Amino acid sequence: MGAPEAFTASTDITHWMGGQRVASSGARRQAVYNPATGAVARQLHLAETADVHAAVARAQTAFPAWADTPPIRRARVMNQFLALVNQYKDTLAAMITAEHGKVFTDAQGEVMRGVEIIEFACGIPHLLKGDYTDQVSTGIDNWTLRQPLGVVAGVTPFNFPVMVPCWMFPVALASGNAFILKPSERDPSPSLFMAELLKQAGLPDGVFNVVQGDKVAVDALLAHDDVKALSFVGSTPIAQYIYEAGARNGKRVQALGGAKNHMVVMPDADIDQAVDALVGAGYGSAGERCMAISVAVLVGDVADKVIPTLAERARALKIKNGMELDAEMGPIVTREARDRIEGYIKLGVEEGATLVVDGRGFKVPGHENGFFTGGTLFDHVTPSMRIYQEEIFGPVLGCVRVPDFGAAVELINAHEFGNGVACFTSDGNVAREFARRIQVGMVGINMPIPVPMAWHGFGGWKKSLFGDMHAYGEESIRFYTKQKSVMQRWSASVGKGAEFVMPTAK
Repeated sequence: MGAPEAFTASTDITHWMGGQRVASSGARRQAVYNPATGAVARQLHLAETADVHAAVARAQTAFPAWADTPPIRRARVMNQFLALVNQYKDTLAAMITAEHGKVFTDAQGEVMRGVEIIEFACGIPHLLKGDYTDQVSTGIDNWTLRQPLGVVAGVTPFNFPVMVPCWMFPVALASGNAFILKPSERDPSPSLFMAELLKQAGLPDGVFNVVQGDKVAVDALLAHDDVKALSFVGSTPIAQYIYEAGARNGKRVQALGGAKNHMVVMPDADIDQAVDALVGAGYGSAGERCMAISVAVLVGDVADKVIPTLAERARALKIKNGMELDAEMGPIVTREARDRIEGYIKLGVEEGATLVVDGRGFKVPGHENGFFTGGTLFDHVTPSMRIYQEEIFGPVLGCVRVPDFGAAVELINAHEFGNGVACFTSDGNVAREFARRIQVGMVGINMPIPVPMAWHGFGGWKKSLFGDMHAYGEESIRFYTKQKSVMQRWSASVGKGAEFVMPTAK
């Protein structure tokens, strides 16, 4: 394998097909930036429809032999890949920081969450076990097995260029599928590096492929008859588009959309703990997380205790180049994203929210051209405001004041998103009632970012998820496989003539 640095030092980021880097068939290119400096770092090849068709053809050719490979041998490849990812985890983290901007320590955490999914996929021989019933009827046995779908694809977002692809391809590959990854065009380098690691781990050429690109590549994957399933993580409008287009083309689709995650702070909560949680979950990764807390729901008189301390902490955030180890927040991924976020801050002021801390115009010495913004805090946000209703996806925390627990639950349940939520309280009954009554897919009690572990699965409710199955965990096994039921009879008494009634247990 070449030096890891080659994957971010190269001026061109290409596709990966049939076990090697492949240039685009067309001339379209897009700049990839270093968000901390604002400089163009390299050029990305954008796939044409022909490139997607070539990747699918290679995957389709490689699929039969890989599907016939015993699960224990597929697991051994995943184990080798796991060892390599652990060996190069800091290289992957540095790639994330270089192209996304999140602080290096956060990028390290992202890689480790990806590692946990790979560890889960290494258990595939057990996870693929079916059910068996002896003597389901006289002389007849019945069993089920799960078989791979074929060529499957993943379209992944910029905010987790290692972890989210790892929600998909390790389980899909271990289950016997061939996989095509379409990573974000904003931070694509980790995709090529992971492809190289899979090859070194012993994965046959063509089983894993990467097509770089934009909507052209996504639409080609959605339209191709040989792509049997597609998993997506991104915004709600695109998730709904992919879900509808995929279903129309007969594909299995899992499309995770946007979020507006609330955190309820009850009057009996530990205030210091709650503020720590709001700062970390609201401003960590510059708010560019689908599980970021963007709304603080402050119950009763707790707002007067929380807001002053929260404002002080927001103003004191260490905002730097993410490679500086004491950085708490790095830049926004692109200039356009930063401008959109700061546009929402302007809108919030116009809508009448109280701007307690204004992060606009933040500059980092020595990185004046970087895509930085500061932490922003709003108070007196109301449900009618767009800054409450819409996903800002940046370091903007809005505070809503409500009189009691019932009003907090009603507020959250009325929102169109239902991805993640948290409640901070010292009352066990409040915690239990909150977990039972809230209409949200992932719930934290005194935990601000309740991302489930690898064997439980990730997914929201309402407009945060289109499809029936959550990401990773046992639901991902079901997503990437199809069940087959087999009934078998070897009875010597067969041959009594035709039977014209529905068979029943005898």
